[in-house]
Amino acid sequence: MRKGRSRVVITGMGALTPLGNSPDALWEAMMQGTSGAGPISYFDTSKFATKFACEVKDYDPRDHFHRREARRLDRFAQYALVAVDQALKDAGLDTSTMPQSQKDRVGVIVGSGIGGIQVLNAQAQVLQKHGPRFLSPFFIPMMIPDIVSGHISIKHNFRGPNYCVVSACATGSNNIGDVLMMIERGMIDIGICGGSEAAISELGIGGFNALKALSTRNDSPETASRPFDLTRDGFVLGEGAGILVLESLDHARARGARIHAELIGIGMSGDANHITAPHPDGKGAALAMNNLLRDAELQPEEVDYLNMHGTSTPLGDTAETKAVKDVFRDHAYEMLVSATKSMTGHLLGAAGAVEAIATILAVKNNRIPPTINFEHPDPECDLNYTFNAPQERTVNVALSNAFGFGGHNTSLAFRKYLE
Repeated sequence: MRKGRSRVVITGMGALTPLGNSPDALWEAMMQGTSGAGPISYFDTSKFATKFACEVKDYDPRDHFHRREARRLDRFAQYALVAVDQALKDAGLDTSTMPQSQKDRVGVIVGSGIGGIQVLNAQAQVLQKHGPRFLSPFFIPMMIPDIVSGHISIKHNFRGPNYCVVSACATGSNNIGDVLMMIERGMIDIGICGGSEAAISELGIGGFNALKALSTRNDSPETASRPFDLTRDGFVLGEGAGILVLESLDHARARGARIHAELIGIGMSGDANHITAPHPDGKGAALAMNNLLRDAELQPEEVDYLNMHGTSTPLGDTAETKAVKDVFRDHAYEMLVSATKSMTGHLLGAAGAVEAIATILAVKNNRIPPTINFEHPDPECDLNYTFNAPQERTVNVALSNAFGFGGHNTSLAFRKYLE
């Protein structure tokens, strides 16, 4: 244990993803090497360069919200609230019976990289067609990324720190890291944290197409997300939410909670390079991982598995591979790595949280999820990426990387829970 800091454990998890609408469903689909990609169903894609994405499936807001409530929640907020309910149930926390004194020490740090882009899309059309008098009074509160934390707090009467970090595709990981540091400092006993995203819309797809960031493999969506493959041509947009319940170990033990794993550190850095492109040598990513190893008091050789950011972009995958080799040296070829975005697509602000769940489950189950869709070797990507099938391996320590536009880099470390 790091001197003077409370140990922090994961007691609850919740997820809505393109592979399934619970952590167990997500894991089972990953073990089968399932792709969540398919044709976009939300709007007419005939004028778009990319016509597919990784949508959340079998989701009906009427199963979770009253009709009026659903109409006042953008889809990203709905996903988060559903995932929070899952995570609280998984943690064995009944907020209806929790004393207010305990709720006052529950923090909520849940955010979104983009926020309510679907309501923004719809309200922009209203403005253009009918004028400002017809805009919804709920437009702004539905759109802002921090509203998720507000809704969670209001629903459960959690009165601890309440906000969100927005750091593009590192959002989910940064929110988890903030809760880690709050619990370590004794500011809160429990933290609800993670990320949510629902950017599969005309503006979302059109905007990323304008950046030339998305794959255009329209003839084969299920094979389009192919991290580290020589023929990769961009990421596949995904959606969903990932939520963790973190607690101080003392608090979790006192209430007899089941513990999934221990969160032992965070590393962060800035690329200081470009608004969208990573540093070509992965210097920012390497700094984040080195900072993580220092924070978690880990030697590189202790790491068994790394869930890479691995977006399936030509620049990103190469830069991250260089960073891993820079940090881990010879051990980079001994440990297993994989990119679960090959199956889920890129969930943007929810990616780090969903991938944290996948990493925790790898620690619990001693199995490494695969990187699917590999066909053509890239000489610049030469690590053991767990291509196409899961692998059995004892996983005592695992890391998860998340990097975002603007050069935001975050790495988290998880360890098998030991008394």
